[in-house]
Amino acid sequence: MYENDQVRIFVVEDDPAYTKFLKYVLGLNPDFEPEFFTSGKDCIDQLHKKPSIVTLDYSLPDMEGEKVLKSIREFDPDISVIIVSAQEKIGTAVELLKAGAFDYITKDEDAKDRILNSIKNARNKTSLIREIDRLKHEITTKYEFEKSIIGSSPAIKKIFDLIEKAVKTQITVSITGETGTGKELIAKAIHYNSKRKSKSLVAVNVAAIPKELIESELFGHEKGAFTGAASRRIGKFEEAEGGTIFLDEIGEMELSLQSKLLRVLQEKELTRIGGNQVIKLDVRVIVATHRNLQEEVRAGRFREDLYYRLLGLPIHLPPLRERGQDILLLARHFLDQFAKENDLKKIKLSSQAQDKLLQYPFPGNVRELKSVIELAAVMATENEIHEKDISFTTPLRDDSLMLKEMTLQAYTYHIIRNYLNKYNNNVLDVARRLDIGKSSIYRYLKEMEELGI
Repeated sequence: MYENDQVRIFVVEDDPAYTKFLKYVLGLNPDFEPEFFTSGKDCIDQLHKKPSIVTLDYSLPDMEGEKVLKSIREFDPDISVIIVSAQEKIGTAVELLKAGAFDYITKDEDAKDRILNSIKNARNKTSLIREIDRLKHEITTKYEFEKSIIGSSPAIKKIFDLIEKAVKTQITVSITGETGTGKELIAKAIHYNSKRKSKSLVAVNVAAIPKELIESELFGHEKGAFTGAASRRIGKFEEAEGGTIFLDEIGEMELSLQSKLLRVLQEKELTRIGGNQVIKLDVRVIVATHRNLQEEVRAGRFREDLYYRLLGLPIHLPPLRERGQDILLLARHFLDQFAKENDLKKIKLSSQAQDKLLQYPFPGNVRELKSVIELAAVMATENEIHEKDISFTTPLRDDSLMLKEMTLQAYTYHIIRNYLNKYNNNVLDVARRLDIGKSSIYRYLKEMEELGI
């Protein structure tokens, strides 16, 4: 975990020769960011920089190492303090370890290896703490449907109902929808509201892993199983034991691997590549794809038996263009989020900006809306987004309305809305141009607002 993270290390050492030695030792790893101090006070004064690890000389000119250790522990007990001392008194070492030191190392000929090994262990401990904190946060927030999934349209309310059903059982869930509709968010909502919420949710993007590595990634391998297998690797299914595995873009999986996945799902067990041990599994499976798997089956690109094994409870996420006023709810949510993250005042959407958002088909769905809103927030002046502040990756075409799949009634509403925008909300002029009665325009607008379109 976190193998490529930079590790901030404070080194507290008053001996110039040993400081030079430690600079050499820590310089062997480019991930280390050491900062050197010659007194305990200097180190304590800089703790706001939040080091992960402190190597601490026990005998300092201004204070004993035990006092520095206490101050560090009071500031943040998760900082790993490694005592480095010329003393070999076992009693002192025991007392310091009891006081919260992570390790006690004497300055001898083995110090280099022991220091590096101790830092490695401390780093693993820090990574574990981070992971536990992340899981605690995930579980605490619980991904409550109506807080994490923004929307009130009939389409999204149907999604809430299906999630409620999914969390009550262990059924496999298959999530479909265009790219950017929020499939992973649905998977998180299911996992963190289920009985498995205290265990891991392991997400795997099948499309992002080279085909020659995907089997090892999912099922693991033993040392020497193939060229380059220098050590045993635990696969994603084993990582998800007791929890949930989310296989995103399952439609991209090679046929040769589909049969192996099917066997694992049927037997609820696996054998690592190059191994003989049968490993039993207790893992819930959630899959997602932007493809039509039925069409993939008919085309011979996806196994029919695997399709039925994965189908379980199907949840289809509608594209953003079919969610009506949810576009504005999401836009306001992203605006509030952006303002909070950047210490800005609350930002509003003008009515013209709202109309512009409602007319755009958003081929990139929710992900595109978030990008559009954040850019508009940057371009806006006086904490209000106007029509001119909104720009789209795909320019709005005159025929963009035809990209949407809607009922005839919804098309009628959008046509009326477009004409009203074009002709300055002059209902009489619009009625004449569309050859319909003025009362019909009011009636359509009222009906469609009630439907949230």
